[in-house]
Amino acid sequence: MLENIKVSVNGKSVDVKKGITLLELSKMYQEDFLHRIVIAKMDSDYHELNDTINKPCKIEFFDLTTSFANRVYLNGLIFLANFCFTELFGKKGYLLTRYSADKGLYIESTCKLTREMVRDLELHMMDAVRKNLKIHKVTILRDDAINYFTEIGDTKKAGLLEYITNTYVNLYRIGNTYNYMFSLMPSDTSCLNEFRLTYLNEDGLILRFPTVYSNGEIPRYKHHSKLFDVFKESKDWCKLVNLETSVDLNNIITSGKIYDLIKINETLYSAKLLETAKKIASDKRIKFVLISGPSSSGKTTTTKKLSMYFRCFGLSPKVLSMDDFFVEREDTPKKSNGEYDFECLEAVDLKLFNKTMEKLLKGEEVTLPTFNFLTGKKEYKKKMKLLEHDILLIEGIHCLNPSILENINSSNKVKIYLSALTEINIDKDNRISTTDNRLIRRLIRDYYTRGYEPSETLKLWENVRLGEENNIFTFQDEADITINTGLVYEFPVLKVYALPLLYKVKRDNPYYEDAKRLIRLLDIFLPVASENIPNDSILREFIGGSYFE
Repeated sequence: MLENIKVSVNGKSVDVKKGITLLELSKMYQEDFLHRIVIAKMDSDYHELNDTINKPCKIEFFDLTTSFANRVYLNGLIFLANFCFTELFGKKGYLLTRYSADKGLYIESTCKLTREMVRDLELHMMDAVRKNLKIHKVTILRDDAINYFTEIGDTKKAGLLEYITNTYVNLYRIGNTYNYMFSLMPSDTSCLNEFRLTYLNEDGLILRFPTVYSNGEIPRYKHHSKLFDVFKESKDWCKLVNLETSVDLNNIITSGKIYDLIKINETLYSAKLLETAKKIASDKRIKFVLISGPSSSGKTTTTKKLSMYFRCFGLSPKVLSMDDFFVEREDTPKKSNGEYDFECLEAVDLKLFNKTMEKLLKGEEVTLPTFNFLTGKKEYKKKMKLLEHDILLIEGIHCLNPSILENINSSNKVKIYLSALTEINIDKDNRISTTDNRLIRRLIRDYYTRGYEPSETLKLWENVRLGEENNIFTFQDEADITINTGLVYEFPVLKVYALPLLYKVKRDNPYYEDAKRLIRLLDIFLPVASENIPNDSILREFIGGSYFE
């Protein structure tokens, strides 16, 4: 007779049979969730639902509305899409997971797609969901996994496993299809019931699913052509130089050619900024350059570097931060929890900002505010006047919002959107999120320049992301120019700085699993020292040693 053990589920004590699976137990609590339960947490660690309960512990269940479970859900959908595509069109080609596109995921195909093919794939995936196919975890020797992927022609996945030192690795299986997925996985396909596929073009499709920012709904797809084209341009360059995955980057490191790649990558980025500065400088009507982008996209370095390049074309750049136009602290709007909301548009004295800029455009001298963050008040000490060859660079999260400089003619202003787009994948099925790229950058900068512990940055990140969704991403199509501030070589460099910080987050910390996930991501890259990174690199904004500090 199986013994009973006492566990805590959602704060309530429950007696369960020793050896029961989390999946069995979750069925007792499913009615408390709007969506299917995807993953569970036992004490400090996340567990797949097929795992068993063998000792007293604290258990929490999660559906796709939480960040960690949403990643598991998405990776389950990717695995399901690959499985069904192979069943339908296996002899024609395969799918390549690429990058985020609006609230969905862009997936490329190695064979030309039609609308009918995408519709058939969606129907086949839905049928697999109804059949409740099991997703089995299989633990095998790493060498056997390498041999398997080599035999089926997936040399990049085999190469990835070459850079993993574990004796054993976990593969996942649906039917007779095995894959290596870079996350925990759902227990079966039945929970993957919320998705849609959208035909984009003959090269790819959009996988849509509920995100943590879509209130549990599958969002409609809106094509952001400017950002999509920049992503494609970066990916095409990576393909041109045979640098599409973490394996390719590691191979460059082992060959001793990484510093050549750093020089090439930095030259490309600088050339893009120089080209942008030349284009703007050629239009004498432009007096305002508004620069926006999400956290850790490199706004400071890009703004200062653009200023330097403007001088090459006879302009005299001036720089201004919209943060200096905050309303007085007591007038700052508050969130529902009572905390100040510094990221909403109402936190900016918009009337004062727009009026001040209108006066500058007319050639009038103005007194600019400087916001004192200690007193929470604006101080008026600096004067400014825009002369014939002056150009004003304005940096702020709201710079793409149409309400900013709404009364100034579009011919007098240009809007630039910055985003650190991750150019390489782990392999064809596992992508690297641009959000993780920015988070790792911020972890390092926060610790070394602001004294924030890693757990503090991880705690704040969810609110940062929500602010980006509400105040930045919504207006990305307002940009006249979009620039990728990601560097293809940066993960091996960031690894050296970030790993010691992430290991500071201990098991009893609520953000331990987030730290562990980032550690696992960084572990797939070989380390690269930062000595040969130029001091005007955007990466220096985060690791230190910047020329612009």
